Amino acid sequence: MRAVEPDDSIAPERRDAYEHAFEAIDADPAQTLVAVEASGGEAVGTMQLTLIPGLARGGATRMQIEAVRVAESARSLGLGTAMMRWAIERARASGAALVQLTSDARRADAHRFYERLGFEASHVGYKLFF
Repeated sequence: MRAVEPDDSIAPERRDAYEHAFEAIDADPAQTLVAVEASGGEAVGTMQLTLIPGLARGGATRMQIEAVRVAESARSLGLGTAMMRWAIERARASGAALVQLTSDARRADAHRFYERLGFEASHVGYKLFF
């Protein structure tokens, strides 16, 4: 049986869970939440960056990029590329040795986007949902 991913809806009944997650992320200095606003104040891009110290690769620190989203109205304008380049530069400035991310296996367009930026599909990822 295939695991079902949790619902990422912003339904009002899920607001408490998102607020709790935001508070935990905001309190952690290894985390950065990024929101990009259009000139009218509408959120058009988001991502979460996490610095992860590690024992692998000679004790290298990694930057994990998660929850990259660009509003449909802002796609194909270079925003996603600008966001990712900014994140990569932030990783370098923070002393990270590499940047990593995961992407849902069904998101072929996102995979092409990441590959254009120089990312390689180097690992197979697994999840165990509770």
